[in-house]
Amino acid sequence: MPSLGKNEISQTCPHGYGCCPTSLFNSSSPSPLPSQKITTSTTATSKPRNSSSECRHSFAATTTSSIFPNTKFTNHESLPSLQESLGEFNRVYPQYSETEIVDRVRAKEYYHLSFSNHTCLDYIGIGLFSYYQRQQHHDASRTQVASSSTPQSPPQYSDIPFFSISYKTGNLKTLLLHGGKESEFESAMRRRMMRFLNISENDYFMVFTANRTSAFKLVAESYPFQSRKKLLTVYDYESEAVEAMISCSEKRGATAMSAEFSWPRLRIQSEKLRKMIVSKRKKKGRGLFVFPLHSRVTGARYPYLWMSIAQENGWHVLIDACALGPKDMDSFGLSLFRPDFLVCSFYKVFGDNPTGYGCLFVKKSAISILEPSTCAGIVNLVPERRLLQQLSEDSSVEQKPTSILQDQELSSLTSFSGRIETTQSTKVEAEESSELQITEVPIEVKAHEEAVEILENKNVRESFKIECRCLDQVDSLGLVLITNRTRYLINWLVNSMLKLKHPNTQGGVPLVKIYGPKIKFDRGPALAFNVFDWKGEKIEPVLVQKLADRSNISLSYGFLHHIWFADKYAEEKGRVLQTKEGRSQGVNASNKKKDRDNNLGVTVVTAALSFLANFEDMYKLWAFVAKFLDADFVEKERWRYTSLNQKTVQVLIP
Repeated sequence: MPSLGKNEISQTCPHGYGCCPTSLFNSSSPSPLPSQKITTSTTATSKPRNSSSECRHSFAATTTSSIFPNTKFTNHESLPSLQESLGEFNRVYPQYSETEIVDRVRAKEYYHLSFSNHTCLDYIGIGLFSYYQRQQHHDASRTQVASSSTPQSPPQYSDIPFFSISYKTGNLKTLLLHGGKESEFESAMRRRMMRFLNISENDYFMVFTANRTSAFKLVAESYPFQSRKKLLTVYDYESEAVEAMISCSEKRGATAMSAEFSWPRLRIQSEKLRKMIVSKRKKKGRGLFVFPLHSRVTGARYPYLWMSIAQENGWHVLIDACALGPKDMDSFGLSLFRPDFLVCSFYKVFGDNPTGYGCLFVKKSAISILEPSTCAGIVNLVPERRLLQQLSEDSSVEQKPTSILQDQELSSLTSFSGRIETTQSTKVEAEESSELQITEVPIEVKAHEEAVEILENKNVRESFKIECRCLDQVDSLGLVLITNRTRYLINWLVNSMLKLKHPNTQGGVPLVKIYGPKIKFDRGPALAFNVFDWKGEKIEPVLVQKLADRSNISLSYGFLHHIWFADKYAEEKGRVLQTKEGRSQGVNASNKKKDRDNNLGVTVVTAALSFLANFEDMYKLWAFVAKFLDADFVEKERWRYTSLNQKTVQVLIP
């Protein structure tokens, strides 16, 4: 591997404080970022902190010692007010005030969050459009419909901003080699995505997929597992997309392996992973190495070194970039690592419309290794009728193609929250599903393609532009500002959660257990935790999620697995591991096969911070969790929940 230059491994703090140089190979952080200023009585006489380790240690130490120092909260009514907490927060993180531009963006473009008093902490990834942009679009659509000389009702999909999707079947390798029909709308969206991700069209080919799961399955269906037998994944949580890939690859002859994560910090078992990657025989064609840059559940970031080791030992590398924060691709070093495949996904409107699509990027030099296969999951992006009409009017194209769409009403086109029906009435779920099967493209979609083709032949390509306002906002804010903001917020939340202790217990039994990294400079903006009662029994994550939802706080829940326990944690292992349904399993070090068969792990509540998260969101979650310090609160709410829903809270995790 080529060595990194000084400018590639360090970055000068824009605030004038000590910089935090970071090597991509020696740190789990994906990029060097500035630390906050540490003010102590010895600052003037001490040497400047220039090393990365000192900088990171100082950040963590200051967070721990300065936020509610020597304090524990045993009653939710004893919490400081929002204003008091915000004042303390700003004192510890004075640079947070420099991110106020994000608050202005949120107030103008995502005002629905404030109007609905909604704390949205269940998103990971990047949106396309802003709520304000969507509302402008809908207002213009209604005005156009109202003023039309021919009375007509709004399109069925008018609540979907700007586009829907249609499934199509096809051979992925043929599509990559020879291309396919692409509307100008799709071409414009593709260019915008690649520009946002800093991916060159000279090096990679991009395919639109229905979602993240579809992208993973496409690779699994086409990768030559019969000659390159191994599939190695690095996930500390159960992912539907990864499970679909594993299932598909095993059917095609692959041997699936996974990294393990040490209890209790859930760090990668480095020695075991290295042995799986490195072959004693220096032979080519090891297989496919699937690597997320960080965990979308625990927030753990992984050293980029693993990609280099895998490539040097003959593995093809798939990078899962779906959990990346805004502008994280700016620090990834794509030109240095050059993975063979990269998967990312986008949703539409934050806090309002989580549908979207996936993107599969294939390095052009890797196309030749793929095998022909007919795969479901490739999609077309279909613009709303008004956009096609505008194109038609601008180019003076006769109205016949557009009228075809009007007559058909695009009845088979759908957003991800709905379904699509083929001419054979075969219904297919549009959510992330491992059972996507489509036999042919609907007639209506063919009519759409014909219409688009006619419009493109009228030379309207250059005038067609797509405004993805959310992406524009992220580009404008930049990597450093966004990352610093989420760093301050997530570490305050972790520290504050750890201050909650049950009353009347010896030493104060913690209310919350956090899995993965705790207070840490380079942790990701995601949090996995569980709430425990005063007896030390875990409160069902699904109940916590439902009660949070009642408080207008959107959380999610997940399943941590592939956990490795050292001998000293053998007894704890039997208490901690459960099935996804929540049933405890008494396990010991000798029944590893039983662990695999039962897929044991830990169910957890998860919170994810977007770039729009603010301090009030963190405080509301903290105050909500603190309510569980009241033993009566848990029992009352459990009874109320089961009574209103007429079912138990023991439900399967999707």
